Amino acid sequence: MNALNKKELIKRAKKFSQQFCVSDGDGFRLKDFDPSEDGGIGPEGKAAAKEILQQGVEALAAMQDILYAQDRWAILLIFQAMDAAGKDGAIKHVMSGVNPQGCHVTSYKAPSAEDLDHDYMWRCTKNLPERGRIGIFNRSYYEEVLVVRVHEKLLRSQKLPEELITKDIWEDRLKDIRNFERYLNRNGVLVCKFFLNVSRKEQKKRFLERIENPDKNWKFSASDARERKYWKDYMEAYEDLITHTATKNSPWYVVPADNKAFGRIVVASAIINTLDSLGLEYPKLSEEKLAELQAVKQELLAEE
Repeated sequence: MNALNKKELIKRAKKFSQQFCVSDGDGFRLKDFDPSEDGGIGPEGKAAAKEILQQGVEALAAMQDILYAQDRWAILLIFQAMDAAGKDGAIKHVMSGVNPQGCHVTSYKAPSAEDLDHDYMWRCTKNLPERGRIGIFNRSYYEEVLVVRVHEKLLRSQKLPEELITKDIWEDRLKDIRNFERYLNRNGVLVCKFFLNVSRKEQKKRFLERIENPDKNWKFSASDARERKYWKDYMEAYEDLITHTATKNSPWYVVPADNKAFGRIVVASAIINTLDSLGLEYPKLSEEKLAELQAVKQELLAEE
């Protein structure tokens, strides 16, 4: 990929990803985003989708190399979704070309006893990316306004003082999350959030595939199926959290996830757009340092 092609690719990725971006939650409605949208790729277009994604992966790798060298900004990618929406696959395929030294993935499941002895942000804050790195959260502190909200009994296990569990707790938590992400922005961390929007029908299909295919049995848990009973509650919780936490520097991308290939292209495009917004460039050396390099070069050339 030559420089012109790369520049054009970044331009296209920026334009393409904007249609799925929510940077202001006012008026946001989840029903306005179709989980089955596939950009015309369809099942027969897998080869073309793979080629498009590979171009994005290559561009991502090049941009991440500059991010790492510059050592000023950090990127935090957050993936949230219902079970079987494709979070693991999106992370695996989209980040396949990134230097592992500059990227770290943390997956969050049910909090441990140690986690519950701290505030709910604690286990996430200790895994925030360093400058020059890309951090990836497979689930995150948003679980505290999703699963804990849908199953309020979990709130009682968090050892909070009783007087703090009020009718406004979810609104308060969303405000805290918004303020936390603003704090990260002001310290050089851009937060890019993905809701992999899978339909209930497609989730059922994937669950059945996991049950019927022995090689995929390990992916399935009966508890995943039980959560389907709360689908409406989860969708309302997602709509509320996106409404209240989508901002210019910490946007949400509502990714159509029924077609995995298309969803991965959307994710790659959004990350490229985020990195491009930083105006990345390799560090420029001082005149003194350049002279030093030339002196070392001459010494090396003079060796027998």
